[in-house]
Order: sequence, then structure tokens, then C-alpha cells
Amino acid sequence: MTAPRRALVIVDVQNEYFQPPMQVQYPPVDDSLANILRAIDTATEQGLPIVALQHTLPAEAPVYAEGSHGWKLHPEIERRVRPEWKLATKQFGTVFGGTDVAEWLSQNNVDTITVVGYMTNNCDLATAAEAEVRGLSAEILSDATGAIHLANDAGKVSAEVLHNTLMVLYHSNFAAVATTGEWLDAVNSGAALAKSNLVESAISGAQAQG
Repeated sequence: MTAPRRALVIVDVQNEYFQPPMQVQYPPVDDSLANILRAIDTATEQGLPIVALQHTLPAEAPVYAEGSHGWKLHPEIERRVRPEWKLATKQFGTVFGGTDVAEWLSQNNVDTITVVGYMTNNCDLATAAEAEVRGLSAEILSDATGAIHLANDAGKVSAEVLHNTLMVLYHSNFAAVATTGEWLDAVNSGAALAKSNLVESAISGAQAQG
């Protein structure tokens, strides 16, 4: 198997996710941030292309308001930004919507995106799902992402249940799921990360229920 040509995609690691009402609840946001920084430092050392996104809404919006404190990249991300990084703002869940990120990845001969950042249950999911139709493989680092508690007319779910459930979903089709440590080993060795598929996951799921 040829070595993957990876890019690290840092999704919305903005101050908004470190304060209410959007504060990431699981895994603990300080833990996920530490792992995001580990991934960035290794990607930098290995010369991987890096793109960082900021979700952006108009200045009067209650969250992600352009120019606000919440909208800004977390200071630990900001201080790591290098001139060769791709920086982009977005208005949709997927990093591909309304941006030139796909073109930039193509120009850098990337065939695999590694997704870190926020949130597991929204922008990360939209990005991993769209990667498939763009001919890109996707990886997601389970301890370098995070979810929030959700409740609405359809029901409620804790951030922990939501995050862990979505990791099973990702790995069944959309993205190879790994810890940051496992990803670091794969990057350093030039190896691809293994992923399940929907059939295998369905068979294993039926057996687990039986």
C-alpha cells in the first residue's frame, strides 16, 4: 500500500468552543486541545500541509460573530500558524462549502485528510462525509475532537454518548478513527490507518446484539 499523502485539517478551533453556550463537553476540551496541538506539531515537523478553518457569521450573530473574541482562533493555535498554512473562513458545516480548500488540497497532491477540531457532531461529520464524494480518504482523531450535549424536540443526548456513537459511525464508512498517538505512529512510519466498512460493521453489530 502506498503511503497516504496527508493534510491536517484543523476545524474551527476557536474560542467559542471554550466558553458557553458552545463549550465542548466530551472529551474534556482542554484534553482535546492538547491532542490537537500534538497533531499540529508533528504535522509541522513532518512537513504536512495544514489548513485551519474558522466558522464565521455576521458581526451581529450571537456566536461565531466575525471579529469577536469567540470567533478568533484559540491562542495556542494562533501562535503556531505559519506562512505556509492555508487559512480559510466558512459559513457551512463542511470545510469544502464556499471555500477553495478542495482546490488547495489538490494543488498539494493530498489524497487523505486528517480531521481535528470541533465539533464531532457537526462540522467534522459534514467534512468527513463530503470527503468521500471528492475522492479523498478521511481520518478523524477521536481524542482531538469533541462534542456538546444536545436536546431538542427530537430528544436529548449527552456529549459522551454522542461522541462515542459518532466515532463508531465514522469508522463504519466515512473515516478511519484513531487516537492521536496512533496517528502519530502512522505519520512517522508513513502508514495508512485501517478503517472498517458498512458491511463488516453491520455483521459485527448483529453479532454484538446476539
